[in-house]
Amino acid sequence: MQTPENMDLFQPNLGGRFSYLMLFEDGNRIDLTLVPIEEREQWNGGDQLAVVLLDKEGDLPKLPQPTDQDYWAKQPTSAFFSDCCNEFWWVSTYVAKGLWRGELIYAMDHLTIMRAMLVQMLEWQVGEKNNYTVSIGKNGKYLERYIKNEDWKKLVETYPKLDEEEMWNAFVVAVDLFDDIAVSLAEKLEFEYPFPYVNKVRAYMEHVCKLPRDAKEIY
Repeated sequence: MQTPENMDLFQPNLGGRFSYLMLFEDGNRIDLTLVPIEEREQWNGGDQLAVVLLDKEGDLPKLPQPTDQDYWAKQPTSAFFSDCCNEFWWVSTYVAKGLWRGELIYAMDHLTIMRAMLVQMLEWQVGEKNNYTVSIGKNGKYLERYIKNEDWKKLVETYPKLDEEEMWNAFVVAVDLFDDIAVSLAEKLEFEYPFPYVNKVRAYMEHVCKLPRDAKEIY
C-alpha cells in the first residue's frame, strides 16, 4: 500500500483529499480516494469515465454516459508543436555530450526526455490520421496499434541497454524517426518546422559522435 498524501519525499497534490493505493494478495488493485463531502459536486474531478456504483444518501450529482473522449489525442497548436521540437533537439545535445564523456546514466536520463517528445509527436500523428478520435493510452501503451510496423520497430530500438554503442544507435534512431514524423506532420498541419536550427544541431551531434574521447576541444 502507498498513501501519497502522507509521504515526506513527495509533496501532496490532492488538497483536502486523501488516497490509498492498494494491491491485494489476490491480485486486485484499488485506488481509494477519500473526498470531503463539501466537494461532492466535483468528486470525480471531471473525469468522464467515472461511474457511480452506490450512493446511499443520494448526495452525488448525476453523471453523463461514460466516455474516454478526454483521453483522445488532441490536435497540437503551432506553439505546442514548436515547443516539442525545441525540447527534443535541445535535449539531444545533452545526450550527445553525455555519451562522448562516457556518462551513460546522464545520457540515458536525457534520452528518456527525448523519447517522451518522440512519443508525443507520434501521438499527434496518430490523432491526425484518425481525426482525433482515438487514445494511445497512458504512457503510449496503445501506440503500437496505430503506427506503422516499421515505425514501431524503430521506437523499440530507442530503448537500449546501458551500453555506449547501443545508446549511440538508439540516439541516432530516435533523431531520424522524430525528424521524419515531425516534418510530415508539419506539412499536414501547415506548421513551420525549424530546419535552420535542426540542421545545425544534427551537424553538432554528428561531430561530437566522431570526436575522440581524449579530445581537449570540441572544434
